[in-house]
Amino acid sequence: MRVFFPWSPPVRRNSLAEGADIGGRPRDPFESRGLLSHDGAAVPTDIDPSSAASPDLHDEDAIRLSPLERLVVSLVAFFISVFGRVTDLALLLLRPSLLRPYLAVWAAEIRASPYRWPRSFEALRATKQAGQTIRELMYGEVLLASAVFVFWRAGVRRGSRFVDLGAGRGRALLAARWLGAEARGVELLRAHVRAVEGAMVRAGARLEVGDAAEADLSEATHLFLNWCAWRSETKLRMRERIERCRPGTRVVAVTRPIEGSQFFRVSAWPVLFSWGFEAVHVSELGAEGPTGEADSP
Repeated sequence: MRVFFPWSPPVRRNSLAEGADIGGRPRDPFESRGLLSHDGAAVPTDIDPSSAASPDLHDEDAIRLSPLERLVVSLVAFFISVFGRVTDLALLLLRPSLLRPYLAVWAAEIRASPYRWPRSFEALRATKQAGQTIRELMYGEVLLASAVFVFWRAGVRRGSRFVDLGAGRGRALLAARWLGAEARGVELLRAHVRAVEGAMVRAGARLEVGDAAEADLSEATHLFLNWCAWRSETKLRMRERIERCRPGTRVVAVTRPIEGSQFFRVSAWPVLFSWGFEAVHVSELGAEGPTGEADSP
């Protein structure tokens, strides 16, 4: 789940393999050819070094706010964050077994914020292999209370098999577990998975590294797409993959519904995310229309 906060300050790291700032400027990740990524894998040689200066790799340079705009946006984000944490914790009092995993995910966010532009060789390699751009890795979270509400409206219950496609740090998986469903997430960036894999195991969920467009969805009953930042090409690949799911599969999509003659609208709701309100659309895959009544606010 991801929409990057453009007001987040740039990352400063000491590791050259992490794309550290050198002399006050973002380091070109291709300045040192032949380096290995921090997980030991070789960097693909078919990436054009000249593309390092393109907006695809350093998109934060293309998003500039005035000081006043930054202040306003930061204040809004702060109040949403406080409200979200309070409501999340209140909701978890009803599912105390999920409280420890939730706090572990929160602690991981404090140690290494996911709201930073990924600069590592690993991130560049993963996006290249998946045919995506760095801009598509913008990060954001659905609040736990928001996710529980919209997933419940989508029919997620005990016995459902929920899959989050582009799961980030896995907060949506905790919401699915709150409702008693089996929960699995697929995330492109290994760093996100490593940060919370222990917490997900304790919650009874699975978070795995992979390309969402190639994930096994054969057993899924509900899919979650927080695809606000995805390009149309990536959305098309994802739609083609979902069209091969079994009839009756429900798709919960943020901002825009999944389109196609095989998908039928079930509901649409305004839902609060970490960056503000967005419409969330529930559609169902099937030749004869949805199995449930359509509803909306």
